[in-house]
Amino acid sequence: MTDVDAIVVGSGPNGLAAAVTLARAGLSVRVYEKSAGVGGGAATAELTLPGFHHDVCSAVHPLALASQFFQRFGLADRIELVVPEVSYGHPLPGGTAGLAYRSLTRTVAELGRDGPAWNRLFAPLVSHAEQVAEFTGAQLLRLPQHPATALRFGLRALEQGSPLWDLRFSGEIAPALLTGVGAHTIRALPSIATSGAGLTLATYAHAGGWPIPVGGSGAIVAALVDDLLAHGGEIVTSTEVRRLNDLPPARVVMLDLTPRALLRLAEGELPDAYARKLRAFRYGNGVAKVDFAISDPVPWQATELRAAGTVHVGGTRAQMRRAENAVARGGHAEEPYVLVSQPSGIDPSRAPAGQHTLWAYTHVPRGSTIDQTDAIVRQIERYAPGFRDTILASTGRTATNMEQLNPNYIGGDISAGEVSLTQLLRRPVLSPDPWRTPLRGVYLCSSSTPPGPGVHGLAGWHAALSALRHDLGVHTAPDLSPTDQKSTDQMTTDQNR
Repeated sequence: MTDVDAIVVGSGPNGLAAAVTLARAGLSVRVYEKSAGVGGGAATAELTLPGFHHDVCSAVHPLALASQFFQRFGLADRIELVVPEVSYGHPLPGGTAGLAYRSLTRTVAELGRDGPAWNRLFAPLVSHAEQVAEFTGAQLLRLPQHPATALRFGLRALEQGSPLWDLRFSGEIAPALLTGVGAHTIRALPSIATSGAGLTLATYAHAGGWPIPVGGSGAIVAALVDDLLAHGGEIVTSTEVRRLNDLPPARVVMLDLTPRALLRLAEGELPDAYARKLRAFRYGNGVAKVDFAISDPVPWQATELRAAGTVHVGGTRAQMRRAENAVARGGHAEEPYVLVSQPSGIDPSRAPAGQHTLWAYTHVPRGSTIDQTDAIVRQIERYAPGFRDTILASTGRTATNMEQLNPNYIGGDISAGEVSLTQLLRRPVLSPDPWRTPLRGVYLCSSSTPPGPGVHGLAGWHAALSALRHDLGVHTAPDLSPTDQKSTDQMTTDQNR
């Protein structure tokens, strides 16, 4: 007799996605969360002054509309997602800026002489964005359903991830736009991993946009929690799981944790070969984050940036390459690459009337204890003179603070594992079913498993489908839609490979 059918350890978006999927399949589900609140990095809180609501980690969600899990879950029908007309912008020295609109046509028109090259790069991907999502949203070892799209994507990733990356463009704006979005991966530039991430995110920017949830990232978590509770699930907070043997009996256990945590929880129980692979799993460099309460919108010198949901601050492609490669070598960049978002510009509920919240982070060596507030302010000021005068309050977190906030962010690594080509294939092990561990009924479902980092729920969904098939004999994917109609859709083999 089991106490519960399924246990989920960790309540980040992937853990909750696994919990929702299992509960929708008719299982009794219990989630254990170490912190007092749920959501992991996908949470919203007053971090500076009363009335200013900041996203704790993730703020803008390029994968929210493309994720097959969130599509099936009907996220856009459950919460309000605002999609800015300008997905991301990029200021350059001299007061100019590049803008990536949702409209590929408009983006191409404003890129001038590099517009045709941008169109040739992205038009074949944007027109098949769902196929790109299928290819990049699961396990890269499996055969893609749409090999032609996968080939087009791969050839472009090879080009932009090599020393040939400048051959396509003749100006500075287009390559800076693309480098800014690829640098999300916190890796040396150029590399195939950074180019692949950049192509994926930029494709979504033109295909559907990068949405921002009204009320903050916590709204996504609230929708998942509401659905879980509505289907009989329960959540136990402020409870740390120290050993797997401490858990009550269950048919399956889903771990929204890193491989390092699995080694600790299952000490002495894992086969030696598997444990060695987990110990070899590499963690990447980290982030240092600052949340600002500001009195006015960021005074960008290029005023058109005010319409952008995300701004990549880092200058030219060459300047970003120097900054990111300095971090890859273990140093702090003098002129760092900074991701910036001012969500209150499109969601006034985030701040008191007329005032704003600003979200910003930069890349630093793993384990850094250096506060980057001044460095971030200086870098923004280069492209927004007078920004410092708008600051009412700020709260900075070092890379070490980020790990204290969320143990999955080892050394400040918000990707829960280095995003390299080898670790996209071996995440955390080379297997057609990397979510499944050698321990009976135990699965990893964190960003340390495919498809990797981001708020998409896909790692949890794939892990739950694998558990349903292998341990529970369920071979139909449960319906996740808000209407809760039973689905007879057969789980395809490629979802579990």
